[in-house]
Amino acid sequence: MKNLKYIFILSSALFAFSCDNDDTPANGGGTVTDPVETNPANTQYKPAFSGQTRIAGMTTDTEFKADIITSALTSPWGVKALPDGRLLVTQKSTGTLRIVTTAGVVSEPITGLPAVNPANQGGLLGLCLDPDFATNRMIYWVFSEAVTGGNISSVAKGRLAANEKTIENATVIYRSSPANPSDLHYGGRILFDQNGNLVVSTGERSVLATRPLAQSLTASLGKVLRITKEGQPASGNPTFSGAGALPELYSYGHRNPQGLAIHPVTKEIWESEHGPRGGDELNRIKAGSNYGWPTITYGIEYSGQPIGDAIQQKEGMEQPVYYWDPVISPSGMTFYTGNRVPEWENNLFIGSLSGKHIARLVIKDNKVVGEERLLAGEGQRFRDVTQGADGALYAVTDEGRLYKIDKK
Repeated sequence: MKNLKYIFILSSALFAFSCDNDDTPANGGGTVTDPVETNPANTQYKPAFSGQTRIAGMTTDTEFKADIITSALTSPWGVKALPDGRLLVTQKSTGTLRIVTTAGVVSEPITGLPAVNPANQGGLLGLCLDPDFATNRMIYWVFSEAVTGGNISSVAKGRLAANEKTIENATVIYRSSPANPSDLHYGGRILFDQNGNLVVSTGERSVLATRPLAQSLTASLGKVLRITKEGQPASGNPTFSGAGALPELYSYGHRNPQGLAIHPVTKEIWESEHGPRGGDELNRIKAGSNYGWPTITYGIEYSGQPIGDAIQQKEGMEQPVYYWDPVISPSGMTFYTGNRVPEWENNLFIGSLSGKHIARLVIKDNKVVGEERLLAGEGQRFRDVTQGADGALYAVTDEGRLYKIDKK
């Protein structure tokens, strides 16, 4: 097991940044530093409000450590803590699950799930446990499914067998539409809200033919969905105008949302999504709202050309709470509710793929007021972060590692 020690030294110099004094964390949150992003942006676009990007940096004062629990996983994509403290992990490319103990013992692959299309960004993606898992052992997950006409993001459920070797009665409960041959931008996160309904993110599949469907209310691409355990539209979903609007839609105008989390205090849904070249976003999801893609964006095409009319604001479209340019490629995320590291309380932790770190965001009054980069020296693409039953954070990487992050 590898032990990584992080010790931060208090700085006597305070960095003067452009936000109002009210943006400084009221309960500390760590030591204020220069913004963590030092590379030039891809565009000259201006933020809509102070603190929307490149906020002041923050360093954790409490000494903490990061242990590599195992390096034996195969393209892990989602991780969730079981009630007994072990970690349940999806393996993207193999379409199987694994259980890992906190001592690093990895189970044999758990089989019985529907076949995935593992090409490119597809495979077995996000997962969550039924709120009553301790008694019913039910698991829900998102995967890329090959169907007539191409590929789709699908949601399935099944029971973890008592012997933990297979998933029993696996059933697909929801299929996104329309299908497309693209093997990109599946979205793929899933969680339960406080009312016991499933919240699911879907991508707009990347290609120019499907990109506009993020704005279509008759397609389930580029959306945050809210469905029941049976895959039906959840009661209380917003009502959209126009013929054929899908009743499972909760919000729209998303690009490739790979992060979902419920705020521990407000119980609101927060979401992170990949932008193109620049313009990664963190959003606070409001029922019925339009988050703008591809009409508004803080990014540009990978070629360097502008997207659409090259606008960043439009009436009736929500602004991101925070955005990154250049991108960090935000993926799975979680709010910290443990007490092991006091200044982390209610902070948001986001796995960063191209950025190769875990972003810690200090949030006050629904605004980001501090940003820190953790484990940046590891050279890993951090795919998902969750909180364990022991109050520590656990993170998986594309390279196959499972980390435990906790007070030293």
